[in-house]
Amino acid sequence: MFARKILVVEDEKNLASNIRNSLQKLGYSVPEITESSQEAIKKVAEIHPHLVLIDICIDRESNSLELGNIIQNSFNLPVVYLIDNYRYKILQKNHIDEPFSYIVKPFIERDLHFVIEMALYKHQTDKRLEEEKQRLIAIINSIGCAIIVTYANGSIQMMNPMAEIITGWKQSEAFGKDLVEVVGLVDKDVGEPIINSATYTIETGEILNLPDNCTLITKDGKEIPIEDNVAPIRDRDGNITGAVLVFQDITKRKQTEAELIRNAFYDGLTALPNRVLFLDRLRQAIERSKRKSDYYLGVLFLDLDNFKEINDRFGHGVGDDFLVAIARRLESCLRSGDTVARFGGDEFTVLLEDIKDVTDATNVAKRIQDSLSLPLSLDGNQLCTTASIGIAWNCTNYEEPATILRDADIAMYRAKREGKATYAIF
Repeated sequence: MFARKILVVEDEKNLASNIRNSLQKLGYSVPEITESSQEAIKKVAEIHPHLVLIDICIDRESNSLELGNIIQNSFNLPVVYLIDNYRYKILQKNHIDEPFSYIVKPFIERDLHFVIEMALYKHQTDKRLEEEKQRLIAIINSIGCAIIVTYANGSIQMMNPMAEIITGWKQSEAFGKDLVEVVGLVDKDVGEPIINSATYTIETGEILNLPDNCTLITKDGKEIPIEDNVAPIRDRDGNITGAVLVFQDITKRKQTEAELIRNAFYDGLTALPNRVLFLDRLRQAIERSKRKSDYYLGVLFLDLDNFKEINDRFGHGVGDDFLVAIARRLESCLRSGDTVARFGGDEFTVLLEDIKDVTDATNVAKRIQDSLSLPLSLDGNQLCTTASIGIAWNCTNYEEPATILRDADIAMYRAKREGKATYAIF
């Protein structure tokens, strides 16, 4: 298997050397280390890396972010920013603080490996999403996009058949009406109507791209997600004579995106968050605890007692149904802001955020034990189980998710040794 290439953009030579050694130890290839944005662009074009690791302060802050944008948009490569904890607001301000898009210094090799692997995975997922988007666009274009043309005053001049189908308006009904009367658009991210897009385009002469989460309200009140843009129409002399709105129904694409995201971050059987999503939420909670001295979190590691016997006696079908029912019971024991995840097999993890002390965690463990003690009726059988629960909480400062999970796991095994159906605190 070939080693994936990583370009490191870092002007601190000692740090750059340490990063290169760590990456090579993790099995990556580091063909180049560059010290400037300009050189980085050149090297990206030459060596075609799989990922670029950029210090957020390699030049001025804006240049580093601009470099990242160029690499992502022009070369279609994933970028991970190296950033000091106190500079995290730079990412927030520029809306690039998505999971796995950065790593906070100082970091350990395991964290670096995790972030890089997830960034590469996310890039591949995004690439598949983009390919799916292009496929859907080709399909839609084969049957025609919705097109609405307006006069210079913003009133509707023409609608094609696809526009009639999507909006629910006939051209004869819409002719002469203001565009906003027929095409009601809402930005679902902010929950507000979008301004008269044709008027804006006609007045400014600019192409207006519809928001990512744009929804069309049809004549009968149905909500349809759409995408595309409004562009000015110019005559031969360059004078604006109207606007053209081109859009398409992207309901299927939205469903595909949601399915891909769910498959990546949720367990297919129980619909609970999976290991990846749980670790990300735990990492965020640890970061919050670092910023607030009185912010405590607890992690519960659960292993169902004697689950193998249920599988062996009643079959895997009943065993799967049993795990689904257990998942719903675990959810019922938690607050809305807490997280329960299926870690694998019959192991579950719980993240309790903003707790007062370890008593809050033990109370949840007791509620879980009480809930699991009630028999389940599945396929005509009354099934019962218990759980061995290990508890860890940040009375000491945890730096990474793996450490607090390890401690909760250790406590869980102690609970098993003590007779199962109980909990233990690390």
